[in-house]
Amino acid sequence: MYRKIIEYLESWKESKYRKPLILQGARQVGKTYSILEFGRIHYENVAYFNFETSPKLNETFEEDISPDYLVPILSHIAGQTIIREKTLIVFDEVQLCERALTSLKYFCEDAPDYHIIAAGSLLGVAVNRKSFSFPVGKVDMKTLYPLDIEEFMLALGEEELVERIRNCFSTNTPMPSALHDIAIQLYRQYLVVGGMPECVTQFVETKDYILIRHTQDTILESYLNDMSKYNNLNEIKKTRLVYNNITVQLSRKNTRFQYKLVKKGGRASELENAIEWLTLSGIVSQIYRVEQIKKPLENYRNIDAFKIYVSDLGLLCAKKNLAPNDILYMVDELNDFKGGMAENYVEVQLSINGYKTYYWESERGAEIDFIIQRGYKIIPIEVKAADNTKAKSLRVYMETFKPAYAIKVSAKNFGFEDGKKIVPLYAVFCI
Repeated sequence: MYRKIIEYLESWKESKYRKPLILQGARQVGKTYSILEFGRIHYENVAYFNFETSPKLNETFEEDISPDYLVPILSHIAGQTIIREKTLIVFDEVQLCERALTSLKYFCEDAPDYHIIAAGSLLGVAVNRKSFSFPVGKVDMKTLYPLDIEEFMLALGEEELVERIRNCFSTNTPMPSALHDIAIQLYRQYLVVGGMPECVTQFVETKDYILIRHTQDTILESYLNDMSKYNNLNEIKKTRLVYNNITVQLSRKNTRFQYKLVKKGGRASELENAIEWLTLSGIVSQIYRVEQIKKPLENYRNIDAFKIYVSDLGLLCAKKNLAPNDILYMVDELNDFKGGMAENYVEVQLSINGYKTYYWESERGAEIDFIIQRGYKIIPIEVKAADNTKAKSLRVYMETFKPAYAIKVSAKNFGFEDGKKIVPLYAVFCI
């Protein structure tokens, strides 16, 4: 299965400024598979160490974490010689051994010729609760997300369709209507299946939505277990409350996160730690409202006004217990949820492409779903779940701030009109 992360890893390997790499992301997004596949292709051998399945590994790092001490021992444990530049060293579930995390500093300083990648499902949380120093400035860091819709299409053998989508995006030329309809259906399938590699593999091989939903339920259960395993006892209940409530908030016309909807009388002081845990673990993303459209946008965010989206669309639909056919045919009963689901989808694709997203709201209630900086320009993005693209809020924004152009994402075909770039939902990966 093609993953874009491989191209990043290839660049990392060849960089003269290469440092030990930390690859983080939510559980089961494919970190281990991607690293091992990369190692198999580009190195003579891979020395793989998993701190979850081999807890005794921790003892190796208790006394001395210098490369001179560690490498011979690790070679013995792996049963193969670790050779500079020819062996890929992999520390998996590294959040379970903070001393191993700290050792990356010394590999960077004293033995930079060793190629080493550390992976962790809850690394953000572990970093926040460290007992030993984090190797700040001594590591490269990269986040792996679930498959985006382009990777999903490629997994289904739609290379020619992907190429045509990219061409239409760059030229603002409408897709042939038959291909547009096929791509819209693929988008809906992506909403059901999501981007978790195991689910995508099952869809490619079986098209069995019942099997996929079972896998999604298992992943959701593993997230709940993580909340109990890695979280403070006092925060477990609050974290689950927040996580279970996200789909409720996405069903509202105003998808801004409201504490009072989590529990009666809920306040920021009570729930903010739970939200931070979910964000750091990669299970959700949090985007803030910007008060002014100026660079840098981060300077003008309102920390008290934000939205929360989940990291995978398939898990969102599973958590909501939505019937696959209801999504595939976009039945009217889903009308209250369609907008929030489309927003969540766009946020996932933009995050995968490396954008820091915000949203904007006027004093009179006009709202733009996403504000991004694309190149040197601040660009508004309006999202509609269907092909009805009337957007009063976008008109208000454009009259107020006069952006170079705006992006309207909907089920409508490609085009460009009145300073607005029309992008079909299936083509958001091109932004």
